[in-house]
Amino acid sequence: MPPADAAHHVSRLISRQRVLIGVKLRRRGESWFASRVTDISQEGFRLSTFVKLTPGMQVWIMLPGFEGRKATVTWLGYHEAGCTFDVPLHPAILDYIIRVSDPQARG
Repeated sequence: MPPADAAHHVSRLISRQRVLIGVKLRRRGESWFASRVTDISQEGFRLSTFVKLTPGMQVWIMLPGFEGRKATVTWLGYHEAGCTFDVPLHPAILDYIIRVSDPQARG
C-alpha cells in the first residue's frame, strides 16, 4: 500500500488545471510585478517567473479580477516556483480563472 503522501500527491496532480494567465506578484515589502501562472488548483499554483524566490517565502498573488492572496513558495525549478495558497481558492473562483485563461494552454 503506498504511503499517505503518495495519495495526496496523486490527488493534487489530478486537481491541477493547465492555464496561462498573467498575474501580479509581490514579495513582502516590495511592489507588484508581472508574472504568469501555468497551472492552478484550489490549493496552489505553478508560477513562471524570473524573480528570486526561496522555499518558505511568503508572496502575494493578484489573480485577474481579484484582490491579492497570500501564498507560500513550496518548491523552485528553473524560472518556476510552486506555491500553496494560505487559504484555498473557492471552487467558483478556480472555475472563473480557468475560463479566462488562454485556451491554447489548456490543450
